[in-house]
Amino acid sequence: MIISSDTYGKFQKILHEKTGILLGDNKQYLVSSRLSGFIKEKNIDTFERLLDEVSRPNGMTILQQVIDRMTTNETLWFRDSFPFKFLISHILPELKSNGKNNINIWSAACSSGQEAYSIIMSIEEHLRTSMRQPIPDSIEILGTDISTRMLAQARQGEYQSLEIARGLSEEMKSRYFETEDGRTFKINPELKKRVRFTSLNLMQLPYRSVGKFDIIYCRNVLIYFSGELKENVINGLADCMHPGGYLFLGASESMPSSIKRFKMIRCNPGLAYQLI
Repeated sequence: MIISSDTYGKFQKILHEKTGILLGDNKQYLVSSRLSGFIKEKNIDTFERLLDEVSRPNGMTILQQVIDRMTTNETLWFRDSFPFKFLISHILPELKSNGKNNINIWSAACSSGQEAYSIIMSIEEHLRTSMRQPIPDSIEILGTDISTRMLAQARQGEYQSLEIARGLSEEMKSRYFETEDGRTFKINPELKKRVRFTSLNLMQLPYRSVGKFDIIYCRNVLIYFSGELKENVINGLADCMHPGGYLFLGASESMPSSIKRFKMIRCNPGLAYQLI
């Protein structure tokens, strides 16, 4: 389905206002490919009419469905590996040695839950080792995302065989997942109940509702934001952190030079940022 330049411009504005995502001027094909089927499913004739629907005061439901289809939900287990290894080898032992025994971790823009579950699996793997360093006894993990569809899957903790294959060893599959047919895998109930998920739009600052955290993962989402919004989001995250807390950004993301609230920590490989 063809989208006119004028309609595409209006769609760019709406998506940016509601999600912070900046679509380039040559991405009409992306909008068309992701929304053409949805438009037909909803019996909407044109993109122009779709914009009318999402712009209405009572158009939040269909707007959320559009956002679900336009947001990128590319994810995998233990993505980049170092944020999980450094958590176990340095951050949690350091917090324990500093007298902190109750730790809160936030996986922001968690998509369908792989990052949040990778965190708890990392902790479980550490606890299985006999020569482990002491880590805090109580660790709570929160995952948030703008997509209701992705959050539903994260809460269910159910993944298809192709999803489960991306980043997990056969040993970890058998240890932390259950399957009856070899095609659908359900995360272990004991593991699932240790992670909670809730809806949050990073555009909607401040983030008072989520509480305070010792560690925040906000990875591979800021690349879609404008420079100004990126700064606002990072400052909003910092406001939710305890002094000395750690922030992980995506491998292709960096701390804006204008933000002086963090010091850079080299993880070898990779980087983390510690709140000053």
